[in-house]
Amino acid sequence: MKASLGALLLICVTTPALASNNAIGFQTSTLADPSNERPLEMVVWYPSATTATPELIADNAVFIGAPAVRNAPPSIGKHPLVVLSHGFGGNWGNQVWLASALAHQGFIVAAVNHPGTTSKDRRPEAAAQLWQRPVDIRRAIDGVIAQPKQFGAVADHRIAVVGHSLGGWTALEVAGARFDPERYAQDCKVHSQLAPCAVYQQMNPASTAAAQAQLAADLRDQRVSVIVSLDLGLSRGFTDASLAALPVPTLVIAAGVPSTELPAELESADLAKRLPSASTRYVEISDATHFSFMAICKSGGEALIEESSPGDGMICRDGDGARPREVIQQQTASLIVEFLGQVNPSPEPVAHTQSSPTP
Repeated sequence: MKASLGALLLICVTTPALASNNAIGFQTSTLADPSNERPLEMVVWYPSATTATPELIADNAVFIGAPAVRNAPPSIGKHPLVVLSHGFGGNWGNQVWLASALAHQGFIVAAVNHPGTTSKDRRPEAAAQLWQRPVDIRRAIDGVIAQPKQFGAVADHRIAVVGHSLGGWTALEVAGARFDPERYAQDCKVHSQLAPCAVYQQMNPASTAAAQAQLAADLRDQRVSVIVSLDLGLSRGFTDASLAALPVPTLVIAAGVPSTELPAELESADLAKRLPSASTRYVEISDATHFSFMAICKSGGEALIEESSPGDGMICRDGDGARPREVIQQQTASLIVEFLGQVNPSPEPVAHTQSSPTP
């Protein structure tokens, strides 16, 4: 599936941001669980005609937030839905930049904090239930569809999932990819330097035969019509057969800054080669790191992180000589908006594009 990357880069150069002048609303809610073992914190951004003054959402001492009006009434009409899935140890605020950009373009955008793998909940027993992440996405879709008066009506056959890091793995699972725990265990013996192998070992999701069966099960949600992966991990555990037969268009975006722990050639690029060529697009952003797809750090944010967690300040850094993170994210959002807008993708081979910094 080909797209004009030059045109997309031009958009990023000639406009300061992807967002339009449309207002957006924002709400928080909790999705109840009948067993009360896995309630989900969900947030939703959505188009609104409100004229109320917005406030910054997910803004704190480290990260820059995005403006929205809390509890604003939604716009009339139907809107496509995007569900965001954060990475291991992250939270819904990590992709506030993308949620805002998509909502300004007319999308309803929902995100959840995945129990056990979020910064706000690191319970080992919850993290071990890795197969629950795709279920979390299904519950978020149900929750938004059930409340059109709160968030707006969802357009028929227009539901997408976008995931970063472990969230990319989650998006693939929701789309129908099947994970083989034994395959992944063997692969990690060969590629033990990969950070996803260490994360997988920490979560320990295949400790019993029952857990292995749940992890290998079909977790597809047939309502999802397109997915986007942002520098995912754990992709080497997906079976070749399930990837070759993936039924939805997929945009795979990789961080191109060289990395020994999460190299594009062993994760995102390898994934793209195993997906259907007619419905897959692969883009490698040469000056992006794995953390370029997280919220923009404020001046002094890196130092604050280092004070509380030495070594983790790297999440504020992009590649040497990289464009500002804001520009990288504008490019990423433009790629995603354009891809999601291709309702009838043409059957063309996968485009392996190396994106370079703009002069």
